[in-house]
Amino acid sequence: MLQGTGSDVGKSLLVAGLCRAFTRRGLAVRPFKPQNMSNNAAVTADGGEIGRAQALQARACGVAPVTDMNPVLLKPQSEAGAQVVVQGRIQGNVKAREYQALKGALLPKVLESFDRLQAEADLVIVEGAGSPAEVNLRSGDIANMGFAEVADLPVILVADIDRGGVIASLVGSHAVLSEAEARRVAGYIVNKFRGDVSLFDEGLAIITARSGWPALGVVPFFAEAAKLPAEDAVALSRAETAEGRAIKIAVPQLARIANFDDFDPLIAEPDVALDFVVPGRALPGDADLVILPGSKATLADLAFLRAQGWDIDLKAHLRRGGRVLGICGGYQMLGRRVADPQGIEGAAGTAAEGLGLLEVETRLTGEKALQEVQGRHPESGAPVRGYEMHVGVTAGDGLARSFLTLDDGMGDGRPEGAVSQDGQVAGCYLHGLFADDAFRAAFLAGLRDRAASGLSYDAQVEATLDRLAAHLEAHLDLDRILAIAGARGVAHFPLPRPQRAP
Repeated sequence: MLQGTGSDVGKSLLVAGLCRAFTRRGLAVRPFKPQNMSNNAAVTADGGEIGRAQALQARACGVAPVTDMNPVLLKPQSEAGAQVVVQGRIQGNVKAREYQALKGALLPKVLESFDRLQAEADLVIVEGAGSPAEVNLRSGDIANMGFAEVADLPVILVADIDRGGVIASLVGSHAVLSEAEARRVAGYIVNKFRGDVSLFDEGLAIITARSGWPALGVVPFFAEAAKLPAEDAVALSRAETAEGRAIKIAVPQLARIANFDDFDPLIAEPDVALDFVVPGRALPGDADLVILPGSKATLADLAFLRAQGWDIDLKAHLRRGGRVLGICGGYQMLGRRVADPQGIEGAAGTAAEGLGLLEVETRLTGEKALQEVQGRHPESGAPVRGYEMHVGVTAGDGLARSFLTLDDGMGDGRPEGAVSQDGQVAGCYLHGLFADDAFRAAFLAGLRDRAASGLSYDAQVEATLDRLAAHLEAHLDLDRILAIAGARGVAHFPLPRPQRAP
């Protein structure tokens, strides 16, 4: 189990790289994260949803993602509450304090999923959440040491040197863990190093002397990680806008933005400059296209959008001849009205006027659509594929001008999404549609005359995972990590018994 000294230390990326590295060695590998918190989710082969990072890790293993890889997913809807998804299905909404009391009761489901993965794999690589040093949350823990203890797993602790304070974060973690927990740590990894690794030799010696934990390697910063789908919205704050590119696309960064990896294939295009517009900034006046992204809380984010003045910016953008596309929650916002009669996102009976740019209305419902789909884009004839992940039913005259036609299994196809009468505004529920190279090329050509770049997005992701695996092979002691894990066919490496420093 890989745990971190804090959030965003690179655990997800390391697990993905290790999954690919050990898969390339011929092992049957599976990823597992007992508890995740993210609004960037993926639809699974068994019809549920899990965190996007576990879907990428499954891809690194060469297998389809399943709900057992992330049995508890928390999807934040407000500053204090989240939707709880258990084994791929919504269980309800809880406040943070309520979840602290609930999480222990979820352990049997977590162990059930873990046992199923263990039964089919030579090696399961488990990812923690946050940090085991958050000892104030230790009671009932299922995300870090609580799970490692029940499942009897050795732990490798990951620390991020790029943010500074790496010695203190590792030694401090040792100081606050119980003696039994500290003994469970079989070693540590220093991640995201920049420069001459040998300059940190003394740092490693200090950490090992203070903790008794062996160093398993120092991983240099892997810049190509930007080519892989990110799970945490913190990545958006580090996104850089490419200057001097022909096609300019703006995406307002909603407070509850979801599934923002929809835009990764666009970022990868050499002639596309994609701008995540942070709150407080106006939408850029020179954008060719504005995309309203998915949202975990459509009504709240619709109010947020208006509070930023982005609704006014959108109208100005359209007057200049610009285009607008809404995806999932963004599609719902583009309609005339969004109603919540059952209280899915807040108080029952709540409703709000939409932006009025499409002749549709949405009613939020308790049923959640979760499915992979494929079809075509009628305007260009290009194929599309992706997944639906939404609550709500959208209806109205605008559906007569559908944006997509999806395969319905009967040969006729079903309409999906809507297009305005002037063709400037469109919306649909389909996430992931830009990953299809043919559709992406046709859609961008509809914004500006361009030759297709030849980018194969899926091939780029696969090649990046291979390079990540090679990167870890070069800088980590993978043989020792396998031995620590006690993978099938590999001799078990006994856990060290560190002595506490005075």
